[in-house]
Amino acid sequence: MASAQTRSAVPSHLKNAATANGSDFQERHHGKTQSHVAFENTSTSVAASQMRNALNELADTVKDASEKKRFETEMDNFFSLFRRYLNDKAKSNEIDWNRIAPPKPEQVVDYNSLSNTESVDFLSKLAVLKLNGGLGTSMGCVGPKSVIEVRDGMSFLDLSVRQIEFLNRTYDVNVPMILMNSFNTDKDTANIIKKYEGHNIDIMTFNQSKYPRILKDSLLPAPKSADSQISDWYPPGHGDVFESLYNSGILDKLLDRGIEILFLSNADNLGAVVDLNILQHMVETRAEYIMELTDKTKADVKGGTIIDYEGQARLLEIAQVPKQYVNEFKSIKKFKYFNTNNIWMNLRAVKRVVEQNELEMEIIPNGKSIPADKKSETDVSVIQLETAVGAAIKHFKNAHGINVPRRRFLPVKTCSDLMLVKSDLYTLKHGQLMIDPSRFGPAPLIKLGSDFKKVSQFQGRIPSIPKILELDHLTITGAVNLGRGVVLKGTVIIVASEGNTIDVPPGSVLENVVVQGSLRLLEH
Repeated sequence: MASAQTRSAVPSHLKNAATANGSDFQERHHGKTQSHVAFENTSTSVAASQMRNALNELADTVKDASEKKRFETEMDNFFSLFRRYLNDKAKSNEIDWNRIAPPKPEQVVDYNSLSNTESVDFLSKLAVLKLNGGLGTSMGCVGPKSVIEVRDGMSFLDLSVRQIEFLNRTYDVNVPMILMNSFNTDKDTANIIKKYEGHNIDIMTFNQSKYPRILKDSLLPAPKSADSQISDWYPPGHGDVFESLYNSGILDKLLDRGIEILFLSNADNLGAVVDLNILQHMVETRAEYIMELTDKTKADVKGGTIIDYEGQARLLEIAQVPKQYVNEFKSIKKFKYFNTNNIWMNLRAVKRVVEQNELEMEIIPNGKSIPADKKSETDVSVIQLETAVGAAIKHFKNAHGINVPRRRFLPVKTCSDLMLVKSDLYTLKHGQLMIDPSRFGPAPLIKLGSDFKKVSQFQGRIPSIPKILELDHLTITGAVNLGRGVVLKGTVIIVASEGNTIDVPPGSVLENVVVQGSLRLLEH
């Protein structure tokens, strides 16, 4: 029979096989059982068994039987990730730069070459998933990022609901919206979505995994019990969507409803709307996975890109690139596209790769620190092991990219982005932001300094968004306040020097100017 230690390292969907068939289970499945993994060296092996014991001890602190089973599955999946991390480190599994090539023509399809029939026949097979695990902390907001007000009193979530409602009403379908929350956003989201109960939309939610942070020094879990403080845990990146969707039961629920295709995107990407041409292309080409790419500009050089690696389409993130090749990675000539994280996937294929244990997405180790309890103590260094949903492209049949127009990538990561989407450059139509047709060329580049980091600061200094229809580039740093009805054109740079303030008067028209120093208008 499988040893107790092996069995405890098996995820729940494989448990029966492990106990019923004994040792032959290890030959048929790769990845999450322990005994057949050849550890590279003794220290790796010791670290793995110490982690395994520590995780078993954590599981023993869960008293409720059904909760314990769920917790064990989660820790088994975490252990599999940790073990892969150790093996990668021991082998120094760096990507071989000489084997990397730009994608082949057949690996990236041009959006303009898709048939433009806008067939609605496949909408009954579609569900939309928004990655809703992030907090608004980087923009100085409390709670889920998706509830930040973006435009006309509506949040990211409101706009997504409005888009899907419009789709359902227009085509008389019932496309459900699924939210993948994290333990950081779940409770708040549950309260927020109550307001959509009377709407023409089914909303389902599930949580991504809650993994223990790893103490950098000992390579042991930071939490000492399952109910340990929240800062001891982390959500392991959106690559976790496959297993979490499966373990939540929602994957099977969707398949039972006849839904076979999932369109996934970040909750803060306002350009990620359902596209009937891509949906039809996916069905017709029988692709199990499609990644939307868009042309790289100077602003996107750090974004993950699609590459050809020994004949296979793969995602390459900047974190995986050896230092000496970073500039080559950023080159717009060699790697023309970047990943928008709008991903279309076939749910039967997702079920297959999870059940057959095929997922081995590249691991992104993320160094963090847990603040010390007492002033005299130092912060604790920890590692988070994360994966990205785009890295799964290599596990699916006929997976490829589609080079889509830039309008499908409109993320709001900073207040600079927020200024853009609140401006007169866009109008709102059924929850979708449409760029003004009279705008020539791409959206302007906006860079607001650290005085505009938080939404509250941004709103205080720019209470009324300036007109930017003819703006190319805006940089504002220091204590700058914009009056109402300001118009910005061409390239505008406003720099308030240290200790000074610049007040731009109401109704000002600034075109191709640099404003420096200080400018305070006194009432008289």
